[in-house]
Amino acid sequence: MSTVLNITNLSVKFPTRFGEFTALDKVDLEVNAGEIHGLVGESGAGKSTVGAAIIGLLQSPGYISDGQINFMGKDLTQLDQDSYHELRGQHISMIFQDPQTSLNPLLTISAQLIETIRQHADISIAQARERAIALLQETGIHDVENRMDEYPHQFSGGMRQRVVIALALCTDPELIIADEPTTALDVSVQKQILALIRTLCTERNIGIILITHDIGVINEVTDQVTVLRSGRVIETGLTAEVLGTPADEYTKALMAAVPRLDKRLERFRNIVKDDVLSAEDTSWKVAGASAQFASDWLLAEQAESSRQTPQTTLEATKQQSTQLSIEQSTQDSSIELSKKSTLQTAPQAILSVVDLAVTFHSGQPGWFRKKAGFKALSGISFDMQQGQVLGVVGESGSGKSTLAKAIVGLVDPSAGDIFFRGEALPPGSVRARSHQTRRQIQMVFQDPYSSLNNRRTVEDIIAEPIRFYDLANDKQLIRKLVASVLELVEMPQRAMLKYPHQFSGGQRQRIAVARALVARPDFLICDEPTSALDVSIQAQMLNLLKDLQQTFGLSIMFISHNLAVIRQMADSVVVLKNGRLVEVAETEQFFNAPADPYSQMLLRETPSLSLLQANG
Repeated sequence: MSTVLNITNLSVKFPTRFGEFTALDKVDLEVNAGEIHGLVGESGAGKSTVGAAIIGLLQSPGYISDGQINFMGKDLTQLDQDSYHELRGQHISMIFQDPQTSLNPLLTISAQLIETIRQHADISIAQARERAIALLQETGIHDVENRMDEYPHQFSGGMRQRVVIALALCTDPELIIADEPTTALDVSVQKQILALIRTLCTERNIGIILITHDIGVINEVTDQVTVLRSGRVIETGLTAEVLGTPADEYTKALMAAVPRLDKRLERFRNIVKDDVLSAEDTSWKVAGASAQFASDWLLAEQAESSRQTPQTTLEATKQQSTQLSIEQSTQDSSIELSKKSTLQTAPQAILSVVDLAVTFHSGQPGWFRKKAGFKALSGISFDMQQGQVLGVVGESGSGKSTLAKAIVGLVDPSAGDIFFRGEALPPGSVRARSHQTRRQIQMVFQDPYSSLNNRRTVEDIIAEPIRFYDLANDKQLIRKLVASVLELVEMPQRAMLKYPHQFSGGQRQRIAVARALVARPDFLICDEPTSALDVSIQAQMLNLLKDLQQTFGLSIMFISHNLAVIRQMADSVVVLKNGRLVEVAETEQFFNAPADPYSQMLLRETPSLSLLQANG
């Protein structure tokens, strides 16, 4: 087995006004042809810095201070930018984590693929298009000939990631650096992509560096694994040995933070607190501000608003839907049973969805044709109890995020009803929802990088809901509340003076949770809140959400493609497929004996954690 890449004593430094920061400290790494080498570690461990150093894309003013990067007999540390430009793409390709920022929004998918292919191969546009079609089909995109002339924003997150993977493959490189290539993908598509990467590695005899926070992915697809912490190699070796019988205490702790698919844990092991902020930051306080003050303020709203809400409209609609189901039962008894169980009357239901449908229209209507439409959701019905955590799972395009957007009023239903505390939620385009309802339903989005305004301080970001919903008017009180809620989500109070770009992904997501909490919500929608986080930061976030849910009795809709996370968080599970509801079940029942074949497939396709389970 020939060696494609050999890194020895690699050190990378970033000059700052406080001195030089060492991002990598004497890192050794070897990648062989036909081998997948995994890199794991917490945020800031140096995983992505290794990839950037190899491909010559270190962010300025970072530089390689020591060591060698030997790629197929050539020391890359000695190359100039022109030589690196020839090397990139042709011999080394990279799959970036965020497909939305690595694709040009102004060019169609076909234009970007064809341009890349022709830049490295002397072929015609027609030949390049044929190769682009084959690559997109290989990465699992359907109806390629029609869809490849669309723009990136017309694809889902998972679909965009497949396009990025196709771009990396189009030049037949000897080495591929995959930086979190499956973060945005659901389990079945992830399985396809991992199988594709494994096949490419074996059949084309290429070396692959797989950077990921998903230990299940590492377990399933890699041959070797290296564990990094604070820029240093903690442990390296065969994947089965490192994951199965880790030698270092840090590696053991990292494995313990991984969500389990085989059983539910009350809490995850906390490896380390976020330590990006200095001691000066953690000692800075606002007078009277504390996590307890935030907790008392939030609980005061609950005591004031513990009330019974009218059920008349909801019950009338439910009775009508149930009657339709009973009338149809003479034709199909299975449909009757399904409807009756789904539309079960629940006096304590905080949210009820009845026959919800959402259709997205495209194109222009003509004289002889109706306006085309895509049914994102169809006939969705379920109840969610007060204080419950409801998990929503399904593949990309199943309608999970559309369901969330319909509930918060960002998209209008084309049919059906949504009831919150027994009162119908009107479509936003028909009638504005009440100020109180909008406040009581809050959402934590998947990407904290784009959901927080980078031009505003954290104090302004968190204070905005307090002012908008008129929860406090005194400037000193608002400042005290902002500092207190930051401490409640385990962030230093001084963080309020900084901007979002100065924080890690996990810290930004805590800020997003704090912003949602200060609105004093009863119902919180978390749309993939931990998908971009590594296992240790994910464990911290899940512990935080568990604590907040138990302390304040929040009702949480938790959307995720990570079934192991769903098992740890949810009391019951809703499964969607192609916009339709296929199963509603209690969490333990779903994981131990899923009823629907599609649910069984999702569990079967989830990456194996057998090495961890054997030692757990």
